[in-house]
Amino acid sequence: MAVTSQTPPTGAVGTESTRLPRTGSRATRTNRAGDAAFSGFSHAFLLIWALMVVYPMLWVVMSSFKDDAQIIKDPLSLIPNALHWDNFARAWVKGHLGEYFLNTVIIVGAGVFLTMLFGSMAAYVLARYEFWGNRVIYYLFLAGLTLPIYFAAIPLFKGVTNNGILFPPLGPNQLPMLVLVYVAWSLSFTVFFMHSFFKTLPNTVAEAALVDGASHTQTFFRVMLPMARPGLISIGIFNVLGQWNQWYFPTLLMQPPPGQEKHAVITQGLIELSVNQGYKSDWSGLFAGVAMAMLPVLVVYIVFQRQVQAGLTGSITK
Repeated sequence: MAVTSQTPPTGAVGTESTRLPRTGSRATRTNRAGDAAFSGFSHAFLLIWALMVVYPMLWVVMSSFKDDAQIIKDPLSLIPNALHWDNFARAWVKGHLGEYFLNTVIIVGAGVFLTMLFGSMAAYVLARYEFWGNRVIYYLFLAGLTLPIYFAAIPLFKGVTNNGILFPPLGPNQLPMLVLVYVAWSLSFTVFFMHSFFKTLPNTVAEAALVDGASHTQTFFRVMLPMARPGLISIGIFNVLGQWNQWYFPTLLMQPPPGQEKHAVITQGLIELSVNQGYKSDWSGLFAGVAMAMLPVLVVYIVFQRQVQAGLTGSITK
């Protein structure tokens, strides 16, 4: 049986349905011009935004090397007349920022570690296991994002005071108490962020680990948690920034005895330096203290910048 082939008539190849638009058409040129204008506007906006962010930080750092006379006479200049390294020593010793800095490192270190541990465990269970009440627990964590911390001031203070009767380390003026408060304050956003990240991880890896004999705990710590490293680093940076800059909780819960002054964290020390300006001018010491409080978290963000970007875009690209 012969097979015949039909050839399209002459000119059918160039019909309107198959003809491609010319690259030099008016619509193409208009789209390219619009893209170029939008790209130029975006770059200009980002440049202005970068200057608005970088210039104040650079001004604070450079002012920390000036003396009081130059700060008062020429406050907007960036170049100091001389490098006054004694400003940092004076703020560290006389301003007691050394003690506050150490307390802050201990509190934030323990708070971020416990927040990441409990938050990732709760988010993993809520994201990977189906059980009765799963969504209720998840929405309860989300509800914590809607409650301003100022609304919870009275019950929080009363709860800490009552706990101090039975558990003295969890009472007022105690660092372990402040760590637990930081953890409770940071858990809502940590669970929300990590829940979305764990949802993107493949089920086949966890199933393979369970088939090989790993328990659910071993699967979480040895398999799933290392895979979630970009998300952990991203939310860890946010928790470090939030807990490092926290002022309200220490002021509310670290109440000194009558007639005594007691401060816990570096933000309280900076406020004390600022208040003392009304009695004794030490602007150079104040700028040095602000620079010492600002630079650690800035260095942490710069070091883990790529991991933060990978964690924020991981749930979109996977």
